[in-house]
Amino acid sequence: MEESRLSPSAIIDQLHANGVTHVVWLPDSETNFMYEQMAGDESIHIVPICREGESLAVAAGLWVGGKKPVVMIQNTGLFESGDSIRGLGLDIAIPLVLIIGYRGWTRHGATPDSAARYTEPILHAWGIEYYLVESDSDAGRITAAFEQAQSSSRPVACLMGAEYA
Repeated sequence: MEESRLSPSAIIDQLHANGVTHVVWLPDSETNFMYEQMAGDESIHIVPICREGESLAVAAGLWVGGKKPVVMIQNTGLFESGDSIRGLGLDIAIPLVLIIGYRGWTRHGATPDSAARYTEPILHAWGIEYYLVESDSDAGRITAAFEQAQSSSRPVACLMGAEYA
């Protein structure tokens, strides 16, 4: 049986299919493959940030300017972004997709990393719906997140439960 994998091209295809113009992103070691492939794509602009707490403000500015951004951060950055998510994403009702690296998450038993243990409870507390994406066969859930964000005028998250291969 072939092990499932998550490839950058499957995610980028979803971004294209949903008209994404900008990716507001703080790259990390786990997203290196995604960064390399996206940097070569002239149709999507990467907007680097210094701290995840800046991500919603930058995305909000792009959205107000008529662009279609996504935010790509790690779950630890989600925690840092709390006030921005509340004040910008939720209070002004931005239909934004958050692509969140689910660091420390495992479906195979105990999850010792507290970043993984707190991710879903925090999303629940904020009332943010989310989709788990673990392999290329799950990539269509990103489109579902875009549709839900648009229909609800709220942020929706995609938790990336695997590293890009």
